[in-house]
Amino acid sequence: MFSVGDYVVCGNKGVCRVDQISPLDISGASSEDYYILKPVYSPGSTVYISMESADEKLRAVLTKKEADKLIKQMPGVLDITVDNDKQLEGEYKNCIRSNNAMDLVKLLKTIYHRREARFAAGRKETALDAKYFRMAGDYLYGELAISLNIPREEVEGYIGNTIS
Repeated sequence: MFSVGDYVVCGNKGVCRVDQISPLDISGASSEDYYILKPVYSPGSTVYISMESADEKLRAVLTKKEADKLIKQMPGVLDITVDNDKQLEGEYKNCIRSNNAMDLVKLLKTIYHRREARFAAGRKETALDAKYFRMAGDYLYGELAISLNIPREEVEGYIGNTIS
């Protein structure tokens, strides 16, 4: 259970702040309580999650200790190994849907290595890789910024300093 003011990670919405907990004020809506969330990096947006389904869709933002541990584990995270592009897209989607920070690290590392290999061969990055790299980076760096209490644009430097 989350409280008003808590930061949570909401699947494909990224980090959100719990703004209210109340029934929806919409005709025909059930009287059950909803988490009314404000995405941190999408001002003006609102997300409604029923408390009944919250366990599947929400998780607490990593603590600073958990974030530092995740960062220290990054060098050992293995790439996704799938040769078929259709299966690879499915793996990318699974990583995004899992709502798991380690899966986002795996996705980012995989795409980074694929991008480097393509550039070395004189080829461009694929649109699929660019799309999922941006999404995973937004979600992971957004969460780490909240966890570490630093601006989002400083997260990449923090990771580099911590790993080295």
